[in-house]
Amino acid sequence: MAIRQIDKNKKLIVGIGSALIDILTHEEDDFLEKTGAVKGGMKYVDREFIEQTLLQTSQKPIIVPGGSACNTVVGIGKLGGEACFVGKSGAGHMARLFETGLKKNNVNPALFKSSSPTGRVLSIITPDAQRSMLTFLGASSEIQPDEITENCFKNAAIVHIEGYLLFNEDLIIRALKAAKYVGALVSLDLASFTVVEQSKTVLKRIINDFVDILIANEDEAQAYTGYSNENKAVCSMAENTHIAALKVGKRGSFIAHNGKTIKIEPMGDGAAVDTTGAGDLWASGFLFGLVNGFSLEKCGKLGSACGYEVCQVMGANIPEEGWQRIKKLLEE
Repeated sequence: MAIRQIDKNKKLIVGIGSALIDILTHEEDDFLEKTGAVKGGMKYVDREFIEQTLLQTSQKPIIVPGGSACNTVVGIGKLGGEACFVGKSGAGHMARLFETGLKKNNVNPALFKSSSPTGRVLSIITPDAQRSMLTFLGASSEIQPDEITENCFKNAAIVHIEGYLLFNEDLIIRALKAAKYVGALVSLDLASFTVVEQSKTVLKRIINDFVDILIANEDEAQAYTGYSNENKAVCSMAENTHIAALKVGKRGSFIAHNGKTIKIEPMGDGAAVDTTGAGDLWASGFLFGLVNGFSLEKCGKLGSACGYEVCQVMGANIPEEGWQRIKKLLEE
């Protein structure tokens, strides 16, 4: 299967999205009811709501750099790829933690700055390993369309955009146009079924006009296409884009391109400690494979390996032993 030509001289993948700190805690399902969190989805709240909710948690939370596109480019950096992240962070300790985390993971930070607090996400992980998110965007929501120039994506082979930017139509359109101007392929991760439900009209237009690679999980794909059947869903996703990837959790994934569909088998036994970052890291492996000229099947297998490894730990940071297992797959 040939895909649209990627410039062989370009390996850079640029992610654009919300610069957020992830705050992770394990809780029972009834905790979700008390907080009003949407099971498996995302709800916007203010900073004070997150602080008050943290007072009710049963354990000390884990705090790490996060955000969907950020997680993806960090994974690309850990694979040895060229990676950059574009976003806006605040001031103080959280901002320093975020920027240091990018540099430590071989990602170039292209961060606009604000005097507002850095954004954060409280991810509540229930016993079924589902994560339900309460999000305070903070400084990340202050990024302006006119701040996004073609220079943000200079030399990019792929620009990877998180679906949460759909809530700022002017911003995402500006990013899409800038990416196309520099000749990059555009990858869009649908991010959350709640995002799709609230943005369906603009989403269909954006995908038709700009998107080359469309990535979704089952819930997002159903919200977008109306199909619960995975084959119908991924084929529908591919109608107006070049490559469509549907992630179906412990059952693997499907990749549709040029009228054909490839089934990618899952890695491991399907057991998960926490699904935070699973889709983001799947995208890391898949996009890294694309810029390095791998077949779509190998891209999918690499995505599956990254998604599996991140599900074995809390949060979106795969430990070094996990990356070593993934890199062995690359050597095959």
